[in-house]
Amino acid sequence: MYATERSLPENARIFEQRSVIKTTMAAMEAFHQDPAALKKLTPLPIIAQLQEDHRTSLTAGDIRFTLWFGPVPVRWHAQHEEGPTPTSFADRQLEGPMAYWRHEHIFEDVPNGIQLTDRITLAHRQGITGLLTRLFFDGLPLRILFTYRHLRTRLSLSYA
Repeated sequence: MYATERSLPENARIFEQRSVIKTTMAAMEAFHQDPAALKKLTPLPIIAQLQEDHRTSLTAGDIRFTLWFGPVPVRWHAQHEEGPTPTSFADRQLEGPMAYWRHEHIFEDVPNGIQLTDRITLAHRQGITGLLTRLFFDGLPLRILFTYRHLRTRLSLSYA
């Protein structure tokens, strides 16, 4: 069972990262629709392994994948759904290491291209699992991960 927006854990918080990328809305959406995007956006030494992909669009369907931290597997089952704007989508953890995780991918037209905003509402579990997720999915590691993801998106999409 997972938390819904109406029943967020008390310790839920929001992480956000923004970048402007010289690209078009169509290219940004196509990049994120590509099944290979997850692997492209996952930095070494982490390895992303897709098990099942039942997405029918960016805003519908679910996906199961494993993030390998060396020999340690971290399994995720995420539901893709509509985001907060017409040019956005979200993936919400149905099963996985976090007490709550909803990642909004927001694309906005701006004068120099597309502003990419990654907004994550997250909460950690109690105990050892929560301690481990704080080490990999919070604070500086989360900032490094999304700096990498925005750089990879920029390198994949930017035009001169």
